[in-house]
Amino acid sequence: MRAVLDTTFRSLRVRNYRLFSLGQLIKLVGVWTMFTAQDWLVLDLSHNSPGALGVVTALQFVPVMVLTLYSGRLADRYDKRKLLVAANTAFAVTAIAFAVIVACGIVQLWHVFMFALLFGIANSVETPVRQAFVSELVELPLLPNALALSAATFNTARIGGPALAGVLLSVLSIRVVFLIATVLAIAPIFTYTRMNVAELFGLARKDRGNAKVLDGLKYVGKRADLVLPIALMAVVGMIGFNFPVTLAALAKINFHAGASSFGLLTTALAVGALGGALAGSGRRARPGAYRVIGAALAFGVLEFAVGFAPNFIVAMLLLVPTGFFSIYLAQAANHRVQMGVDGEYRGRVMALYVLVFLGTTPIGASLAGWWGEQFGVPSSIWAGGLVSFIAAVVTLVWQLRVSGDRLALRLRPRPALRLIPAVPEVARVHAEPGAASPELPVQVRLEPSARTPEPVVRG
Repeated sequence: MRAVLDTTFRSLRVRNYRLFSLGQLIKLVGVWTMFTAQDWLVLDLSHNSPGALGVVTALQFVPVMVLTLYSGRLADRYDKRKLLVAANTAFAVTAIAFAVIVACGIVQLWHVFMFALLFGIANSVETPVRQAFVSELVELPLLPNALALSAATFNTARIGGPALAGVLLSVLSIRVVFLIATVLAIAPIFTYTRMNVAELFGLARKDRGNAKVLDGLKYVGKRADLVLPIALMAVVGMIGFNFPVTLAALAKINFHAGASSFGLLTTALAVGALGGALAGSGRRARPGAYRVIGAALAFGVLEFAVGFAPNFIVAMLLLVPTGFFSIYLAQAANHRVQMGVDGEYRGRVMALYVLVFLGTTPIGASLAGWWGEQFGVPSSIWAGGLVSFIAAVVTLVWQLRVSGDRLALRLRPRPALRLIPAVPEVARVHAEPGAASPELPVQVRLEPSARTPEPVVRG
């Protein structure tokens, strides 16, 4: 057990990463508490309209569509830590203003729409910069573990936040819940400022000056191994990952549940997601394309099943494995992109990943809200699972054609589906971009006292 724990949490030995994880955990618990209470507030203000939930979710992600690629350029040119302090400060100020309006009892539906847009602007800068910043907190061999623990932190908050919101909403007024959530949301401002800059790993300043968005897009276009996971997550993120819209409506409209029961549905999804994050924490190498595709196939099947859940208990039980494969898929795709990209392009490539994964949410959320009003909330869930499954099948066919691999079905002695690689696995690893050691990004330690730090090769 000691060896397992040491392997699972080894990135936490790094002080800067510990501060990063602590700040994110506290903030995200507050954010999920706030957003859970916000969804319930929207349903009350809109008289149980799934469409209103879709609009709120869409407004939170519209800025991601518009600003994320530019944020990736900023991440490759400027100090990521300072950018994160600024973005989190903007988020905290917005949260305080929103909590005051709710506490004063004057909140209206248009207020919620407006603050959802403001939250989205802050997140459109923070998310891609944070994704790229993880690679500066730890050395390259620890990067898979650090990324996995970041996903685990996120999903721990997804468990704690909705559960806390459900408990607080049952014993306190929604005004107090928003105030508590706001206090928690300011934590990263303090943890980022306490980091030791001398222990960060990043590119030298002189290499940052000419970062252009178009160069990052061209770089990805030449890399089929990056295009595949990014394209797959564009579809799954837009159509399949709409649980913020569908679960609240499913709980209140279809199962006639209260706020605490809605929190249980979200918590069940997050419990599975935490397991999926921890399952990838021991990963030391870049995941293969078929691991990403397999997780997408499993997620599509399970989400399809959730849409046909006959009651609250069955839906809650099905959401656990659905959550597992949702984060296992997202994490494997993230690892495949992050560990296959050169360091000087990481900010822009991760911005593109965030754009297709989260930036397409306004389209998917609006579509899910409209579909739920027209054909019922359960149909919007199983339709999302069906589309995700089809996207995974198309991606599988694409990967087989690009790689020259093939699938063989064996019926005896027992049915089995086997992958037959076109080239030996060892040759594939060294031929794949970003996998061989010469392709690994170069990291340097940033010394605050030196204007032009000398590069120190890592890995």
